[in-house]
Amino acid sequence: MARPRAHDEALRTRLLDRAGELLSAHGPDGLSLRRLAADVGTSTTAVYSLFGGKPGLVRELYVEGFQRLCDRMERVSRTGDTEQDMTALGHAYRNSALANRHFYSIMFGHAVPDFTPDEQAWEQALRSIEPLRETITKGIETGELIDADPAEVVFAAWALVHGLVSLELSGSAPAEDEGSARYERALRNGFAGWRR
Repeated sequence: MARPRAHDEALRTRLLDRAGELLSAHGPDGLSLRRLAADVGTSTTAVYSLFGGKPGLVRELYVEGFQRLCDRMERVSRTGDTEQDMTALGHAYRNSALANRHFYSIMFGHAVPDFTPDEQAWEQALRSIEPLRETITKGIETGELIDADPAEVVFAAWALVHGLVSLELSGSAPAEDEGSARYERALRNGFAGWRR
């Protein structure tokens, strides 16, 4: 007979969400395993069992943030219209960031100065923009986009959406109009430069 799992996926998710909140609000010193366990209503034994300790927890925060981004990006239906698909992927990126803002500082902000993602974690991060790379590569092949190195276009598109989202998350974006409409205009105008 198989042994029952001591800790389930729901507990893991609650721990990661709360750890991200603590890290975002208080920095690395605020990410105490004892406080985390107490906040979630479990024991530090559970945290060690699931993550092996604080370094493992930080790594899983990084991976989880990019997995959530990847899931949103992969759910975007492709229409075959490169500009439309790039715009939809840009919205998926923003929606993921807004829904998971407490992961953003570990994903992109070096919230834990001594954390460096290992190769597998870095591959997960890159996998999250694979739908964008596929869309851009197809757009270049079909002649919808200019004949350019796909990696260059991917980088520029990612930089655009990341910059816009970062400004919004930090409260630095203008507040005079509705954020998603402003974001849509910025995406379309930014992507227009790559059209043939």
